[in-house]
Amino acid sequence: MMDKVAVIYWSGTGNTEMMAKYIAEGVKAAGGEADVFSVSDFSQGNLADYARFALGCPAMGAEELEDSEFQPFYDAVKPSLAGKKVALFGSYGWGGGEWMNPWKADAEAAGLVLVAEPLAIESAPDDAGKTACADLGKTLLQA
Repeated sequence: MMDKVAVIYWSGTGNTEMMAKYIAEGVKAAGGEADVFSVSDFSQGNLADYARFALGCPAMGAEELEDSEFQPFYDAVKPSLAGKKVALFGSYGWGGGEWMNPWKADAEAAGLVLVAEPLAIESAPDDAGKTACADLGKTLLQA
């Protein structure tokens, strides 16, 4: 259980989904087990099956989390994630990744233990972005 990571994301264009897969690869490369879920496929009843979590959501609208699926899911699971080791990630198309700052502050206020600075990548991850995703997965496993 200690080496089991749930990578849960919402993706509109596929960029955050790609990030999720590279993060999972990093977890596996570091000797852990990672399961990747789109937010609609993850059952909150499965939270107890995982020790660590990577949560991914792209910037939407006025630099905010996606509000029809991801935000309600996040709000629902946040109390259960207090004290757990968590990584935040997502892609953006403009705005310089600003949406991560309030999300990070909210996560910390809710008691989530962020293992690293949130990872924000513009558009699709390039080679450096893929490496950053894998490194985040390794960090999450080893934290």
